[in-house]
Amino acid sequence: MYERTIICLANSRKPPSGRCVAGKEYKGARKGQWIRPVSSRPEQEVSEEERRYESGKKAQLLDIVTIPLEHHSPNGHQVENHVLADDYYWTKQGAATWNEICAVADPYDAVFWVDAENTHHGLNDKVPDDVAANIESSLKLIILPNLELVVRVEEGFQGRPGRRRVRARFDLEGKQYLLSVTDPEPEERFLLQGIGTYKLENVALCISLAGVWNGYAFRLVASVITPDLCKA
Repeated sequence: MYERTIICLANSRKPPSGRCVAGKEYKGARKGQWIRPVSSRPEQEVSEEERRYESGKKAQLLDIVTIPLEHHSPNGHQVENHVLADDYYWTKQGAATWNEICAVADPYDAVFWVDAENTHHGLNDKVPDDVAANIESSLKLIILPNLELVVRVEEGFQGRPGRRRVRARFDLEGKQYLLSVTDPEPEERFLLQGIGTYKLENVALCISLAGVWNGYAFRLVASVITPDLCKA
């Protein structure tokens, strides 16, 4: 067993009923490297119990947290995966500031941001598995001056009923993206505000390239971070 202390930069929804947690190492020789703690279950989701502190509270986005791990377990382009030592509690060390978030943003990586296909509702969000195989990281933290969160009804797959969804629309290096938001806090907040387009300024996004499904890896917005969120 070994430990890693990270700034939690993603705490997003992951089927069937868990979370995808990820962050960057906070200190030491590996400072700034991505870590994604995963379970040993087939979908590798982190359960509510696994991300609980001894106090009873659960690890949250922006927490600086020490996580006990068993071993490195890369899975294709998801090279950041480490299997949890699930008998041990996580330990909160503090909370990240906006300046600390900005300090660990990733430079533009043309390989990660390779042109992708479009899903029915998204844009530049669907990466073929043979292309994803050449990507050496599945996580990026970007800082954007402007972002639009789009709430709309999207028809279901194969005739299923439509549901309201939240997507993030942004431009990066001359390309436009429209990606599904899996961060539960802004998802709930903007769903409650109703159908529409909501503009944000000065935003950090954690972009995750999910595991391959039906021949594709999908780009997702795993977190939406603002200066006000850091102050809270």
